[in-house]
Amino acid sequence: MALIRYLIQYRFRDMGELIRNDKKDPLECSRSLEGKTIVLSGATSGIGLETARLFAEKGASLICLNRNPDKSENLEKELKDKFNCDLQTIIVDFSSTAQVKNCAETLLKMEKPIDILIHNSGVFNTTKQWTEDNIESVFQVNHLGSFLLNYMLKEKLKRENRARIIYVNSEGHRFALAGVHLKDLNWRWHLYTGLKSYGAAKTAQLLTMQKFKEFFSDCNVTINAMHPGNVKSDMGNNNGKLYRMMKKKLILSSAKEPAISAKALYYLAASDKIEGFSGKFFNLTTEEKPAPHARDYSAVEGVWKKSLELCGLL
Repeated sequence: MALIRYLIQYRFRDMGELIRNDKKDPLECSRSLEGKTIVLSGATSGIGLETARLFAEKGASLICLNRNPDKSENLEKELKDKFNCDLQTIIVDFSSTAQVKNCAETLLKMEKPIDILIHNSGVFNTTKQWTEDNIESVFQVNHLGSFLLNYMLKEKLKRENRARIIYVNSEGHRFALAGVHLKDLNWRWHLYTGLKSYGAAKTAQLLTMQKFKEFFSDCNVTINAMHPGNVKSDMGNNNGKLYRMMKKKLILSSAKEPAISAKALYYLAASDKIEGFSGKFFNLTTEEKPAPHARDYSAVEGVWKKSLELCGLL
């Protein structure tokens, strides 16, 4: 039933644009970010690592939100040695509500304003796993962590009146044909697959993005989402040998270097041509329509309230 409704709502022109957009290279921006403060999650590998390198090269100050202390130390050394980068690390695991709240409190105490906030932390699981908060881990890491951080920072960002918030989202949101199962987020009654859980989390991110857009509508803060393309990353390497073998043959064989995604993020963060864009979904740097279930405004309020509840904010 969900598949039939999905296909009825989808326009063939939109599907054609999706295919064409996947073949495009991102637009590039040469503008300096000297004096700007960037908050970036998941900066120690893949897209996040290349993004940190590019922003440091362009003169930005970085606040990296990372899970692994050793990798964070290596990143700090590299960027300070190469670019004399002003870099601060906050150790935070996005699978923990308590740690994300502590991270937000640290950022709230910071005197300097946040110019760019990039949510890049993510996970892909092929089997169900639960966090210390008893929440399905893909939903918590890929949606609730960024949601909670945005929510706690929203008043600060509005006062500072300047930030560009960017989600590293995914075309994978299209796999959640039935949207977000709010009454079964732990997948007790629905068949769990990696693609469905990942798609549901990314869909929730796109839906709640619309509420954040409304909150920031009377100031200069913007919030957008980006599909990073098919790039080489460690995403999913936590799964078994079979998945890693399939990934190598079906995904990595045609994947591009993560520097491509970093260039797209830089364009969305720095380009004057993106000024004022908010609530948009980009395939790299090309604006694109999300799947129908991810732009169903009637679903926004329910996902928003459930997210608040799971984060202990209701």
